[in-house]
Amino acid sequence: MGIGTLLKKMIADGRISDPASAKGRLLAAAAKLFREKGYNKTTVRDLASEVGILSGSIFHHFKNKEEILFAVMHEVVAAMDESLSSAIEEVQTTTEKVRALIANELEFIHGKTGNATAVLIYEWRSISPQRQQDILKGRAAYFKMWEEILTLAKQENLTDIEPEYLRQLIHGAIVWTTNWYSPDGPINLEELTDSVISLAINNQLK
Repeated sequence: MGIGTLLKKMIADGRISDPASAKGRLLAAAAKLFREKGYNKTTVRDLASEVGILSGSIFHHFKNKEEILFAVMHEVVAAMDESLSSAIEEVQTTTEKVRALIANELEFIHGKTGNATAVLIYEWRSISPQRQQDILKGRAAYFKMWEEILTLAKQENLTDIEPEYLRQLIHGAIVWTTNWYSPDGPINLEELTDSVISLAINNQLK
């Protein structure tokens, strides 16, 4: 199932906000501004102006700005978990599953969910400790899938690196692509995925 189809299903099930709804448009605007200006430098007035509503109207949906930030993070974490689980189920071999890990992460960072994913990565310390713990629960499920698959890769001699270290190395490298990669550049996401997997898996093309 493609990410676009999956997101539509999650919207229909009420698990994430409809981007066409007032709440969804507000979250999309917040993700964009939080990424561009930073959470601390973005005001409620900025958010209202971006959506084209009065500042007071925001509080029909959220109590404060931090609650908006948390909602952006919470929804993208839920979508990433669901998407990765679906992608893993659709393939058979361990190498294909490792590729699914990498492709899913890259798509969320550089696709339609890129703003929200960047906010999740870079504005982590802007939410309260309690809300951080709530987000970590969702991230734990996501990274458990990573570690299970990378453990299989180690057992099958597809890699010589311990699963936890390999996860950190791959994830760190993928996150850093926000600083240099553009989907409009000389290589597309599929080609970038091939490059990352060639670093992660021994002789993966043989």
